[in-house]
Amino acid sequence: MIVSFDIGGSAIKGGIARSMTDIVPLARRPTPRHDFAEFVAALCEVIAEAGERPDCLSFSIAGVVDPDTQTLTCANIRCIHGRHLAADLEVELGYPVLIANDADCFAMAEAMSGAGRGHRIVFGAILGTGVGGGLVADGRLVNAAGGFAGEWGHGPIIASSAGNPPVAIPAYACGCGQRGCVDTVGGARGIERLHKTLHGLELSSEEIIGQWLRGEDRAERTIDVMVDLVASPLALTVNITGATIVPVGGGLSNVEPLLARLDEAVRARILRKFGRPLVVPSECKLEPGLIGAALLGLQYAGERIHAA
Repeated sequence: MIVSFDIGGSAIKGGIARSMTDIVPLARRPTPRHDFAEFVAALCEVIAEAGERPDCLSFSIAGVVDPDTQTLTCANIRCIHGRHLAADLEVELGYPVLIANDADCFAMAEAMSGAGRGHRIVFGAILGTGVGGGLVADGRLVNAAGGFAGEWGHGPIIASSAGNPPVAIPAYACGCGQRGCVDTVGGARGIERLHKTLHGLELSSEEIIGQWLRGEDRAERTIDVMVDLVASPLALTVNITGATIVPVGGGLSNVEPLLARLDEAVRARILRKFGRPLVVPSECKLEPGLIGAALLGLQYAGERIHAA
């Protein structure tokens, strides 16, 4: 048995996992963001609720573990940012600990329990506030030791013009420190940024999408440009990885007409031709971060037991 965690900036979600099909969520708790002792105490409460000693603990966190130094970058939870978190928690809690990025956990969940079932290579894409992703091959997370594989949202690669007819697109500054990243145009904030650039209007992504679904011309223009900008980097990602399915999570994944248009644009730009949808909505009903962390934890615990 393992205890898995999905650690967000506002809530800690825990679960008990005994197998791929036996994952039971536990009560949520607020995330202590500034005091590490309080953070550890909250984890202890979750472990106590499990009622028995776990074989290991696995964590989905909105951050990245450096594969060389094992330090965690996690801007939203300051008390764990910059720590060797796995080692620190093993000392504090007394269990083996596995830390994974939340987008990687999403990809793992979809590969094993969601839309990617039966596919050898699965690229999980996040279209939420921003853009992220994770890569699973043969049931194994490529980033098992930490790292940046799957981060298609970053890199100065967006086109300087897009849409039909083409319109000039600025190289927007990105939070990663570069300019022209997919993250600046592909998520909810990206849609809002493009709408302001194209039409001088500050609207929420929900308002823009609502207008688009009702056939409003300016919103149609914004979505046309957004899809054009995002489809090429995602098509390149598919070509490089060989993924045969791209489950999409995040808030924009709930807008099925948007995913259908993106799927059509991506399939038109890749080398391998599919007569079925490639870019599809995610299917995991339980929290995908919790499922992905549980699956990774079960693999990790099994390998430790086998090695012993």
